[in-house]
Amino acid sequence: MVPAAADSYIPLHGSTHYEVEHYALDLEARLATNQLQGRARITARALVPLTTVELDLTGLGMDKASVNGTRVQKHSQRPGKLTLQLPEPVAAGAKFTMDIRYSGFPAPDDGAWGEVGWEELDDGVLVAGQPTGAPTWFPCNDRPDNKASYRVSVTTDADYTAVCNGTLVSHTRKSSRETWVYEQSAPMATYLATVQIGRYKLLALPAKDGQTQLPITVAVSKKLQAKAATALSRQREMVDVFTEAFGPYPFDAYTVVVTEDALEIPLEAQSLSILGSNHMTTTWEAQRLIAHELSHQWFGNSLTLASWRDIWLHEGFACYAEWVWSQESGSLTIAERASAAHTKLSNQPVALTVGAPGPDMMFDDVVYKRGALALEAIRVAGGDANFFALLQRWTAENRHGSVSTAAFVALADLVCADVPQFSAADILTPWLFRKPLPPLPVR
Repeated sequence: MVPAAADSYIPLHGSTHYEVEHYALDLEARLATNQLQGRARITARALVPLTTVELDLTGLGMDKASVNGTRVQKHSQRPGKLTLQLPEPVAAGAKFTMDIRYSGFPAPDDGAWGEVGWEELDDGVLVAGQPTGAPTWFPCNDRPDNKASYRVSVTTDADYTAVCNGTLVSHTRKSSRETWVYEQSAPMATYLATVQIGRYKLLALPAKDGQTQLPITVAVSKKLQAKAATALSRQREMVDVFTEAFGPYPFDAYTVVVTEDALEIPLEAQSLSILGSNHMTTTWEAQRLIAHELSHQWFGNSLTLASWRDIWLHEGFACYAEWVWSQESGSLTIAERASAAHTKLSNQPVALTVGAPGPDMMFDDVVYKRGALALEAIRVAGGDANFFALLQRWTAENRHGSVSTAAFVALADLVCADVPQFSAADILTPWLFRKPLPPLPVR
């Protein structure tokens, strides 16, 4: 395999010389001092002949390491990077294992997108991984296109709950420490891995007759249980609506973490979402965010961009999912939401192209709204039946994989082949790759 080119949006992150297949992380977190001791056992495969391996690691120090059972004698660290001198060369195509012990006082990485990574709360820990927060708490190959399976064990103070991606497989208590072990078998990008620690209770969200039986867990403090029950009362309806629109929910379970802290925006992670106490209302603004984060399980988590320049494949789709929920829940229709978004954009200066927004602007609201309008243009041109068939094939054929704009264009043309003169490239190019705002898509 020829290594992929480095992602120009995060050029200091990730290696193209190997790919990780599995992370086994054992974390010891002491909340009073915000001290972290970790062990990362990493199974990887070389893409080129290796004599060294470079990993992303920010603000933490390596204590010792071995590769294939032999201790690493030489290593170096510079800001954001850990380089291991391999005891023996590894041939291209060969698998190898790294066992790295590390420690320190984790902190967010302050970059172009603000502070991301491991964050100490007033009473617990929050990890905001997108896009480059993973190296603040474990050594990794921090590339969105290098997906791997995970096993994460977190030992922390008694009476605190650790919440991670995937399925909780064990919970034990010894003296004043508790250990929580999670497994995420579905391939996951590093930035989607997370740890949340707080005084949470893990509550099963009840299902009514006829609703999805997907296991949904709410991690919430006793103080916020009543508010969360009200705010999340339609969560299962959302799952059912999105399942009908986008295809089967792509993971074994779903978890919603509700922090006592107010959050500026909710946070996305694979198989779970993190919402702030300020999002626990039934207003449209709160409900659209709850729907938005759920929809990322399809668009962003199961289907993950191969390059950050294609961020509209996450955020444009999730914004469109808000409009789908709005229509199906009895609020404004998709067309009405699209019209409102178009009006708002028409009153703003044009500062970016959605299909290549640049690293500094990739989370700009224009990417979300105009990306959703690009999808509305496809729906209007192709018709409802073709459009939702396209979304379902898109999620099915790329399940747990990496995606690109070019692949979406090709599939759209295939699905809409029965529509005279349909060209996904012609439809999407003005929305994604030109600055002037196209007219509102209407039939």
